[in-house]
This record gives sequence, structure tokens and C-alpha cells, in this order.
Amino acid sequence: MTTQQKKLLANGLFIVVGIAILGFLLDAPPETTKPLPHDQNHERFMTMDKKEAERLCEDCHAPGKQAQLPADHPPPYRCLFCHKRK
Repeated sequence: MTTQQKKLLANGLFIVVGIAILGFLLDAPPETTKPLPHDQNHERFMTMDKKEAERLCEDCHAPGKQAQLPADHPPPYRCLFCHKRK
């Protein structure tokens, strides 16, 4: 196999892999996680640093608090990783 053929094969492989990745990304399901509500209770979190805001989530969302998380909710230590600010 000549150098020219190797380059052509490498370029073709690159294109095929690129198309496969693009197809995978375009076929991804839509985002289903609810965004952080933009209401009076959450207003202060909209401009706050993420880590600072996440430390305050359990003030309302811990067991026995006013807005307890559902039993099937994932561990609540990275709230703004899933719940995006609008």
C-alpha cells in the first residue's frame, strides 16, 4: 500500500467516524430534566456561583423540609448539573 493510499484510507476512516458521531449526537433524546424554576424562591440562585448555590439547596429540599425531593431523585449534591438556570 502506497503512502497516497494510506492517506486516502485514513481520511475516509476519519469521515466515516465523524459521520457516525454526528448521527449519534443528532439521535440523542431531548433533555427531560426540569430547569431551575425562575420564581421568587429561586431568584437569588440565578446569578450566584453554582457551587455556592448548590450548598443552599438542602435548606428547602432536604428530607422533612418544605420541598422534599421525591424518593427516586438521584443524590442531590450537584443540583445545577442537571437543573439548568434559564
